Amino acid sequence: MNREKTATEANDNMLVRASQGRGRAKVTHAVVVIFLEFFAWGLLTTPMLTVLRETFPQHTFLMNGLVHGVKGFLSFLSAPLIGALSDIWGRKSFLLMTVFFTCAPIPFMRISPWWYFALISVSGIFAVTFSVIFAYVADITEEHERSTAYGLVSATFAASLVTSPAIGAYLSAQYGDSLVVLLATVIAVLDIAFVFFVVPESLPDKMRLTSWGFPISWEQADPFASLRRVGKDSTVLLICVTVFLSYLPEAGQYSSFFLYLKQVIEFSPAAIAAFIAMVGILSIVAQTLFLSVLMRTIGNKNTVLLGLGFQLFQLAWYGFGSEPW
Repeated sequence: MNREKTATEANDNMLVRASQGRGRAKVTHAVVVIFLEFFAWGLLTTPMLTVLRETFPQHTFLMNGLVHGVKGFLSFLSAPLIGALSDIWGRKSFLLMTVFFTCAPIPFMRISPWWYFALISVSGIFAVTFSVIFAYVADITEEHERSTAYGLVSATFAASLVTSPAIGAYLSAQYGDSLVVLLATVIAVLDIAFVFFVVPESLPDKMRLTSWGFPISWEQADPFASLRRVGKDSTVLLICVTVFLSYLPEAGQYSSFFLYLKQVIEFSPAAIAAFIAMVGILSIVAQTLFLSVLMRTIGNKNTVLLGLGFQLFQLAWYGFGSEPW
């Protein structure tokens, strides 16, 4: 009887700790982490274009694509394993790891460009901050709140790019690239410190302790296992195909966008920064205001169709455009 009472009290205490931890963790924590990380990288827009052109003068676009391609492929391979491990050990430790490795190449931009590009490629193994952040948000939000929370995180990514490229371009022109890299490094360190000292764990203790009894299987860590499971549900398969076909051109555009504006369209650093700021502001408005309104008025499916239509128009304009205007 006493043993049962003790076990019950222990379970109750565990649930209390879990609910308290859940209450402390907020979407705001995820927003700050994303903002600082991509603000640091946004500062490096102008210096990165310079280093890329100076390091690979004959194969600038090719090497840019290879670096991002290797990084993306490694992220694809490692994301399921990191996700499975975070289900056991909690989100915070892996959030700290992903932020650290994502930002690790920053100081090497001035130390050694070759090491910088090599580290960017290899960092893809752990540079999956968004995956861990979305899991973090899922832990602390109800299902009906999740789409809004995800939209806020995505809008924060855009917000970080509204001013950072302009600030980086100005500082680079006035004081040189070294100061910009130093500032980006400091912000990256602040982001890591914020995760370590401020961000609470989002995964309830009860779930983590329960997970310890279940070792990770190869199927959980296998990135291709998820692809095989997708084909078993026609609805999920259609959604995944839609997302893949949408992200495929976006990824190509994102990886070469700044370089294309600089090398082909001949945008100045100030013009690139202003353009990014405009796109960022529009993205914030779309993610925070229009998204929720459209989902309530025309439904989820029509919202997706509308978004894909605008994406098609934007990519066509980007592909066929040859003038700065």
